[in-house]
Amino acid sequence: MVEKMMNIAVFASGNGSNAENLIKYFNTNPESRIRVALVVTNRASAGVVERASRLGVPVAHIARDRFADADHVLDQLDRYDIEAIVLAGFLLMIPDYLLHRYPDRIINIHPSLLPRHGGKGMYGANVHRAVVESGDTETGITIHLVNEVYDSGRILFQTSVPVLPIDTPADVESKIHALESLHFPRVVAETLL
Repeated sequence: MVEKMMNIAVFASGNGSNAENLIKYFNTNPESRIRVALVVTNRASAGVVERASRLGVPVAHIARDRFADADHVLDQLDRYDIEAIVLAGFLLMIPDYLLHRYPDRIINIHPSLLPRHGGKGMYGANVHRAVVESGDTETGITIHLVNEVYDSGRILFQTSVPVLPIDTPADVESKIHALESLHFPRVVAETLL
């Protein structure tokens, strides 16, 4: 008996390195039961658009103001039979209608050890700079379920790396990217299957 493939959408606003990692992990593995069927971005110029297109994954550009239109967004997701959403550097607050449609099926990755350095405006370089400026001796990643408050959903996985006194925000970013690449797809798979 052939097991049903789970279609997921990856939401991204930036350059798309995590989205690309997820696509390669799921879509090129013949044993995977998850497939990235759609990438959704709120920025038409985001690097994720080129990455997803190069890897053969359809991209839906939904501008910030269109996210308020539940019918429009859900129609896009329904077109690809989306069963779960993974946020990979997506900078908009997830609207309530998506939380209701996908309860415990929206996963986010955050580049710090939440609850440290979380919340509105804490993403990417802002987080890495905050880690260095606060004198943290360790940082890491948090993979968590999404709820109605930024970065406060149930934590699924955390792992850490040391922050050295000589580390710059760029050094911290490099360490975080290595953790994301190593752990994010696996935790998504373990959570959804």
